[in-house]
Amino acid sequence: MARGHENIIPYRFRSAEEARESGRKGGKASGESRRRKADFRKALNAILTSGVYHPDWTPFLEAQGIDSTVEAVVNAAMIAEAMRGNVKAYEAIAKYSGQSDRTEADQEEQRVRTAAAKAKNGQEEAEEEQDDGFMDALKGSAAEDWGEFSGPREPEEEGVENDEGQEESDI
Repeated sequence: MARGHENIIPYRFRSAEEARESGRKGGKASGESRRRKADFRKALNAILTSGVYHPDWTPFLEAQGIDSTVEAVVNAAMIAEAMRGNVKAYEAIAKYSGQSDRTEADQEEQRVRTAAAKAKNGQEEAEEEQDDGFMDALKGSAAEDWGEFSGPREPEEEGVENDEGQEESDI
């Protein structure tokens, strides 16, 4: 039997203070994790877009009018691998170049099935609605209404006394 879980107290039995503290710790950890991932993406993008000279690929890329970056060299190497018969390399190229492994017939069949399902559920294809001029009228009204708007109001002074002689504050 697993040990060490005897001291764990479910959240429903914890005080509001404990739950708040635990939530605060989780929020900090989440923010730290997001920053770490963002830094990783920035570093990766900086490396991928940096210029590089590769004796096999740079002359070829420049002849094609493409800058010799790490990203371009890696892509060219993937294409070379696919040309050697590496199916995984070909699949990766097809996936990221926007090509699909589905045939046109498969895609047409999917469109037909989707249209049939929408018709069955009463979600007829949206027909173009006639313009009754409502939106134009609304835009005109909004322009008039917002034309009167002079910008944000200045905040009132803090500590101003109210009618009863007591001090009010926005805090």
